Amino acid sequence: MLNKKYLFLLLLLPFFAQANNGYNFDKYVVYHNAFTADTLPASMASAYGILRSKYKGVLNLSIQQKAGEGKFNKPVNARVMVNAVNLTGQMKELESRRVTEGEAIYYISEFRVSNEEIVTFNIEVLPEGEKTPLEFKFKRQFYTD
Repeated sequence: MLNKKYLFLLLLLPFFAQANNGYNFDKYVVYHNAFTADTLPASMASAYGILRSKYKGVLNLSIQQKAGEGKFNKPVNARVMVNAVNLTGQMKELESRRVTEGEAIYYISEFRVSNEEIVTFNIEVLPEGEKTPLEFKFKRQFYTD
């Protein structure tokens, strides 16, 4: 079985490789990453039931409550709703599944992609205990060839 700490770190590595991967809100930060599933190691994809394919996209979200300067943010549970639309107007409603590893919490969604497809993700998260959802969107282009 794959070491879960390894999975969490591996899923977050692309976050640190991109400059624009998080949205700041008053009390929360929502980190995001979208990539093709063929980039996942086989053992990790198998452990989480993700089909490794260059035509399968994966969206990874992490919602964290700000803890203040010099402290680590705290991962929080949230209701996550995601829909995605490509440039031809095809809508994809993504189902997110919650994954926990120790104190870490993140949400994974899977979807189909085509070569050079540009997908706009419309994301709404409602952190546990909050009344107002956090909303944002971002675009990602996928390459399969």
